[in-house]
Amino acid sequence: MSELLKTVVEKIVAADEVHAKWLNSLSMMENTGARKISKYEHPVLTNIIVLKHAAEEARHAYYLKKQIDKLAKDSCPDYTYPYLLAPLESYHYLNMLDVEACRYLKNKLGLEGRALKHGAYLLVTYSIEVRADMLYGIYQDALTRHKSKVNVKSIIAEEEGHLEEMQRMLVEFRPDWEKLAADICEVENRLFEVWVSAIGKVLRN
Repeated sequence: MSELLKTVVEKIVAADEVHAKWLNSLSMMENTGARKISKYEHPVLTNIIVLKHAAEEARHAYYLKKQIDKLAKDSCPDYTYPYLLAPLESYHYLNMLDVEACRYLKNKLGLEGRALKHGAYLLVTYSIEVRADMLYGIYQDALTRHKSKVNVKSIIAEEEGHLEEMQRMLVEFRPDWEKLAADICEVENRLFEVWVSAIGKVLRN
């Protein structure tokens, strides 16, 4: 999958109009993540890590959106379908990961209510941070090779911090967290492959 992603990203970075839609798609996903975290937050029992995570995901969405101006100013005003790459799959990816993680925790551990939301938040976020580490790394390498004005180095640094925080929280959540995380990462990988393949198809058309 990493080789396919590298090929796709190379094509994206080489074409400003497509690159702008890629940035907008990533911004939409980061914004979706921020909104999901805000929805998960307890109205009273919210710790500083969760607040930090929500704030940084929202900042990433804003930062990526601003980067578009370096390529094609005002070209992607919102997150409607014409301004995204593989829009259906882009929206589907995070939402389905959330749904499948909740179903998995309910069926495997019998979790419900707040405990279910907490477990899903930890495992979904962990799998996304593992993916972000790989995705943004490949993307930044391509940006550097193409001497692009765009860069995502600040996002990479923050995502690495998020991953460490999620690991600490998962250790507190369950002693068997690694097995649970591996199962959710398998789900995420399947959804990610669908997303990347859909983008590849768009680029071939």
